[in-house]
Amino acid sequence: MVCASWATQGYGTPVAVFALYAVKIAAYITGWALFCSTSLGSLADIGSWWLTPLALQKAVLWSMLFEVTGFGCGSGPLTARYVPPVGGALYFLRPGTVRLPLVGSGTRRRMVDVLLYASLLVALVVGLLAPALAARHLLAVAGILGVLGLRDKTILLAARAEHYLVVVLVFLLAGDVTQWLAGSMAVWGALWFFAGFSKLNHHFSAVVCVMMSNSPVVRSVWLRKKMYRDFPDDLRPSTLAHVLGHFGTALELSVPVILLLTTGPGPLLVVGMVLMLALHSYITANVPMGVPLEWNVLVVYGAVVLFWGHPEVTVLDMGLPIAVLVLTTSVVLPLLGNRLPAHISFLPSMRYYAGNWAMSVWLFEGESHRKLHDNLTMTSPWVTDQIDTLYDDATIVALLGKVMAFRLMHLHGRTLGVLLPTALGGRDLSAYTWVDGEIVAGLVLGWNFGDGHLHDERMLGIIQDACGFAPGELRCIFVESQPMLSGTLHCRVHDAADGLLHEAHLSVSALRARQPWTLGGDAGG
Repeated sequence: MVCASWATQGYGTPVAVFALYAVKIAAYITGWALFCSTSLGSLADIGSWWLTPLALQKAVLWSMLFEVTGFGCGSGPLTARYVPPVGGALYFLRPGTVRLPLVGSGTRRRMVDVLLYASLLVALVVGLLAPALAARHLLAVAGILGVLGLRDKTILLAARAEHYLVVVLVFLLAGDVTQWLAGSMAVWGALWFFAGFSKLNHHFSAVVCVMMSNSPVVRSVWLRKKMYRDFPDDLRPSTLAHVLGHFGTALELSVPVILLLTTGPGPLLVVGMVLMLALHSYITANVPMGVPLEWNVLVVYGAVVLFWGHPEVTVLDMGLPIAVLVLTTSVVLPLLGNRLPAHISFLPSMRYYAGNWAMSVWLFEGESHRKLHDNLTMTSPWVTDQIDTLYDDATIVALLGKVMAFRLMHLHGRTLGVLLPTALGGRDLSAYTWVDGEIVAGLVLGWNFGDGHLHDERMLGIIQDACGFAPGELRCIFVESQPMLSGTLHCRVHDAADGLLHEAHLSVSALRARQPWTLGGDAGG
């Protein structure tokens, strides 16, 4: 029922919610303009300075500040954040909240972590207010975020380090403006290329279906149904969805090739810019779940400044130190991330919205999820508690069902029908509350954005140490991304108390033959 409902209605988000996201984008742009006006000129004179290199530098710092405080990706109702609509700073400034260190021990935020995070915010604001960005400003941001990232990978991911931190380091290593413009061009090109590269699989067609069904622009029920083979009996992607998926992949791969090969003004540059604008306009207009809207605005703005504003610069002008940095962080790391997704998160891998994500589903018996708030320091209430003053009980059940549908409708979600009987262990599903791992991560960590590594066995262990769930009281299904050159998905079923119950490698080909709701059967690889 929820899958058929998603196909024609999407998440069912009220139009006013989309308007709120539009207002947030306007606030994001206004904030950047105000910071720029302190050193580049008045807002009335914005036409004379908005394409200057310093304006782009400040846009990068402002975007990092906007994201790391929790106002960017993963905020608002489209990520199951209602009251409050953000996490971010509400968690990162609060001692005792859960952190995920990359090195060292300890999983609770201490005062030193709070002070480091506050120092990062101060460093970003100081840089934004400075007449020009000096090395000390960039060193402060990069150094503090680097230390913070080692102590908590959640903050590193929330700051969009694979993009913003790399570009800050490009600014720092550059000997002149030309070098950092060239290095930034290379980073932008890598973002587009690997976003397209990661979609060379069987997952993306389902992403197209799910996104189109939820689009505030595509309101036609007839067209939404055409995205599926035979609504409502067969909700696998239709030929139309496959064609659109291939077109989108080709577009993402074409934009960097064209723009990076452009050596000056001319028709080729115009074609590249038009394709780039078409790509990001489509993404932004469809308001994808996870809402990376401000990031898309920054990518478009950066492309205009870099490629349109400075067509005489090419990536060959970046210099050796920057070339080594970009090659390592924006080429080698994404390649390794695509081949070894279990070891490298999807953001550093630049596998943006490819549908090939690590994910999890958490099954809480009865009201056992209350143990989270009883034993962990959390700012956000349980999701149903956030919205019980907004909706009646039936509507709340429907909303949570739509979250379930979102997961099931993707190709990797078809693993759940195979794994669910094992996870239940003979018990009835009605005895459990089904919660997507993204929601659990948002509640426990304060930030979530499609990264299943934030809510995998490691976080389950942290939660179990604090909450002490009894055997059978909390069961989790974990599914890893499909590695490049592999045809299977690595899946695990865990009990919070008893540990690993089941492990399998499920065939992607077999999953493609299943409906999102098919229960039982085998999909071994």
